[in-house]
Amino acid sequence: MSSYYRILYHLVFRTKNGDKTLEADHRAELLAYFFGVLKNKDCFVYAINGMEDHMHILIELNPTIALADLMRDIKTSTSLWIKQSGKFPLFYGWAVGYGAFTYAWRDKDMIVNYIKNQQKHHRKKSYNGELRKYLTDQGIEITENYFP
Repeated sequence: MSSYYRILYHLVFRTKNGDKTLEADHRAELLAYFFGVLKNKDCFVYAINGMEDHMHILIELNPTIALADLMRDIKTSTSLWIKQSGKFPLFYGWAVGYGAFTYAWRDKDMIVNYIKNQQKHHRKKSYNGELRKYLTDQGIEITENYFP
């Protein structure tokens, strides 16, 4: 018998202290690097985008990979690339935590569009406001000391 799976994860994580260190000038190169790291981890990537202070990724997670291991690996790999490239001189790391939210397949296009339109969306809502909404929508209790 074959194994069947469809594990859609919307990953959200920010820069250390939420500092705005990912300037738009070189962000396309950073997104391409993220894409390569995720492909090498056998994840199917539906969308990647980010702002100066955080990233959004929608992937289909390969079930042989633990989410925590994937997050550790992509944060480590991208941090090294960012520092070695010199393209984001103010960047000094990712925050410790992350958000990982699962969605039904029928919601995929909605999440892809949301991620693609980050720049428009964030004219009205901050990262903290956005994260609070995700946590509330998912029924997750908010721990205030994680919000600067």
